[in-house]
Amino acid sequence: MKTHRRRNDLSSQSPQSDRGHSITQRGALAVGVAAMLGVLGGVGLFTLGYGNGLSYLTNDPTACINCHVMQDHYDAWVKSSHHGVAGCNDCHLPHDFIGKWLTKADNGFFHALAFTTGAFHEPIQIKARNQRVAQAACLHCHRALVDHLLPAEPGAGMQQCVHCHSDVGHAQRR
Repeated sequence: MKTHRRRNDLSSQSPQSDRGHSITQRGALAVGVAAMLGVLGGVGLFTLGYGNGLSYLTNDPTACINCHVMQDHYDAWVKSSHHGVAGCNDCHLPHDFIGKWLTKADNGFFHALAFTTGAFHEPIQIKARNQRVAQAACLHCHRALVDHLLPAEPGAGMQQCVHCHSDVGHAQRR
């Protein structure tokens, strides 16, 4: 019986010490994860504040010039024929609620990343996805004028409106 009792004594000590060690490891892991989330959250909030990020939730075109690479585009828009009738969001965001906010989130994340890291092209270049959004915006407002020019089959090749009308939204910069 003594042998049996010792096993019980040893086995009863082992799980307790393992459990204590396991709790300590989990605690350290939780503190590490919390610290990492805190750092990421802090950097994110700093970037949001420094970059005046909440202004991007508005429809105000001056929000776009928070980033200096947009200044020339903003100045060109002020001189354009669309200045009085369309703002940045009217041409550069989808017109449906979900598409608008998904595009804002996507562009906002990548603009913030570029702004924070300084990794952006000057002059700024529009992504292919955003070119499609701008084309859809042209058609949203001007479909009645260009309906006869649109291809008969969906998906068939079509010239982009800005191919001929490059200075409508952003007048030529001089």
